[in-house]
Amino acid sequence: MRTYFNTAIFLLLSILFLQCATVKKTTIEDNGWHAMFNGKDLKDWTTKVHHYEPGDNYADTFRVEDSIIKVRYDNYEGPFNERYGHLYYNEPYSYYHLVIEYRFVGELHPGAPGYTIKNSGVMFHSQDPRTVLKEQDWPISVEMQFLAGLQEGKARPTGNMCSPGTDVVYNGKVDPRHCIESTSKTYFGEQWVRAEAIVLGDSLVTHIINGEKVLSYTKPQIGGGVANRYDPKIKIDGTPLKEGFIALQSEGQPIDFRKVEIRNLKGCMNPKAKNYKAYYIKNDPENCIF
Repeated sequence: MRTYFNTAIFLLLSILFLQCATVKKTTIEDNGWHAMFNGKDLKDWTTKVHHYEPGDNYADTFRVEDSIIKVRYDNYEGPFNERYGHLYYNEPYSYYHLVIEYRFVGELHPGAPGYTIKNSGVMFHSQDPRTVLKEQDWPISVEMQFLAGLQEGKARPTGNMCSPGTDVVYNGKVDPRHCIESTSKTYFGEQWVRAEAIVLGDSLVTHIINGEKVLSYTKPQIGGGVANRYDPKIKIDGTPLKEGFIALQSEGQPIDFRKVEIRNLKGCMNPKAKNYKAYYIKNDPENCIF
């Protein structure tokens, strides 16, 4: 009887273990989140630094140390000379949920503009880095701007929207401002901040900071100013921005990125397909697999 009882218990525990393992595996595989940064290197990324060709990571501006993407300027020679940089993920997206964790560290590079102190961001719906000209300062894109506080008692929200070479509709009309402030709290020091952007093609964009919705706008499109010395064939004002590349920014302030994850919200929405996912919100029937 003891042997039978022990065997039954063993079989029951084995079944429960397998069920839990299956549930856990399914959750990991089916939740749709993809780590854009592998924690080891930048093999899936392309750099573009102002005054340099795409792919030239001048002075090791973007580097991986301690499983963190670090933006640093210790190898720069001479004045800063507007050497703004961007680190592009090599795959474009249209409908997605993006999560980034960042922190500001160190001091602003001498010679960098004063407005770039404790200032960085992530560009999305960006033009392909291979189309960004050598002397083009900013990519045509939409930016989720990251800022940190500089003075106690003085608000400096993060998760703002900035628009190099683009426009957005805010409160029902195209807003002429280059940057639109969010309603976020002000974060000081070197604390990690979690930033999220839910981007739905050329319709709705939502910014979230540490779990709180802080800004939303619609209809991102090519237009406006700020970006300079671009290829005029690229900048066709009024063109809806339905998709594009995602890029981490460098503009004179050291910053760390420890998490860069994305969940693609566009895919096969046919429940009969093998690659159907319940979280998709934009149908892509051509990619359905049966």
